[in-house]
Amino acid sequence: MRTYGCQMNEHDSERIAGLLEADGLVPAASEDEADVIVLNTCCIRENADNKLYGALGHLKALKDRRPDVQVAVGGCLAQKDRDRIQERAGHVDVVFGTHNVHRAAELLAEAREHGPVMEILEETVRGDAEAFPSALPAQRDVDHKAWVTIQVGCDNSCAFCIVPSVRGPEISRPFGEMVAEVEGLAADGVTEVTLLGQNVNSYGRDLTLRLRTIDPGPADGFEAGTVWASAGERRARPLFADLLGAVGAVDGIRRVRFTSPHPKDLRPETIAAMAATPEVCEHLHLPLQSGSDRILSAMHRGYTAERYLERLAAARAGIDDLAVTTDLIVGFPGETEDDFEHTLEVVAEAGYDSAYCFVFSPREGTEAATMEADFVDHEVCVDRFERLQRVLRRSATLTHEVRIGRIEEVVVEGPAKREPDQVTARTRQNKLVHLPAADGLRAGAYADVRIVGAATHYLHGELVEVTAPPRHRRRIPVASA
Repeated sequence: MRTYGCQMNEHDSERIAGLLEADGLVPAASEDEADVIVLNTCCIRENADNKLYGALGHLKALKDRRPDVQVAVGGCLAQKDRDRIQERAGHVDVVFGTHNVHRAAELLAEAREHGPVMEILEETVRGDAEAFPSALPAQRDVDHKAWVTIQVGCDNSCAFCIVPSVRGPEISRPFGEMVAEVEGLAADGVTEVTLLGQNVNSYGRDLTLRLRTIDPGPADGFEAGTVWASAGERRARPLFADLLGAVGAVDGIRRVRFTSPHPKDLRPETIAAMAATPEVCEHLHLPLQSGSDRILSAMHRGYTAERYLERLAAARAGIDDLAVTTDLIVGFPGETEDDFEHTLEVVAEAGYDSAYCFVFSPREGTEAATMEADFVDHEVCVDRFERLQRVLRRSATLTHEVRIGRIEEVVVEGPAKREPDQVTARTRQNKLVHLPAADGLRAGAYADVRIVGAATHYLHGELVEVTAPPRHRRRIPVASA
């Protein structure tokens, strides 16, 4: 498996791997040893296209040497480009999209028997449990944490974003089904879950209309015993805040995270639920994209800079020790120097802990890609990007320096990549901590550490005590095909 893009894609890859194992395959140590190679793609930025076709060019030589190797391409870029992939890379055996991940193993079997297969569904079928990756078997790389899909698709119309085109309209997953999944994950040794959706805090919005005339019952994922006003009346919809509380209450779950909320839909109930549920981590990823009201309007973001800062202030007032991260786009079509100065001002006021910054990249199929006459010169974008980075580095360093001397709870992620005598761990605020390796500091262990140093992107710590060892994961045999 080779995965490009966001957590959604990583979660899809876990499910594809689970399906392939259920079909009798086992993970290969390298491409040279593999019988099946799956590239799960992203199409948010242009370099994702370049990475895919570069990888496919490399695999052409492997395919020439070993014709029986199967190459499959799935995910968002496959959904968008479909025919283009087979035109540019005729050695690809299977192309599948975002709505038929559950068919990956079957499509590979069909290709072995009949030759190359392309199957792209236009949208998820509402009510189809297999539409949600979490409903499929998984092969997780990490025992102590897992993703849980709460919705698929997106109903927003951001001018720069291709997601609604490749993942379809927003569909919320039944409430009880997700809680049951988290209970199963906890029994399997998972202590941290991340709730995934394109706009998590709009979860349940579509359930109101869908369930309005249906009599209450557990078949729709609502818990038995719920009291309704009267049979046949519109039932109360489940909110994202309700889900946070229910998942946090699952025995064995110590940390709950989520990504990503949309600023226009950040409700007071969500802030209250974050504050009232001890298991929900004190971290909020709240994409700003731009600090200019004119550009935000052109992006169709649905809020102004002032409104964004008001909701950010409400979140910080309601949640103690909240860390805030964001997304920012530099050089959106038509962005002037004055627009960019507004972004710098808002970013400085927001005081982010970290940020993902991108130079605007036009994606075919989006409104912004048609604004070519207003594209900002690349050299101007590069200059603005570096100026923005300076402001962000200053804020990030300050937010880290104030943590020196504190005792922080961390969960160990594993050995440090570059320092064999160190381990990496993560705080509740999603901050990376490097500390000396010690007995008991294995992946999944919880510990208290004292922060002794700070850098822009991470903290240095020293062990105080291990508070909980890793939980043992149940090993369930995978059925052979």
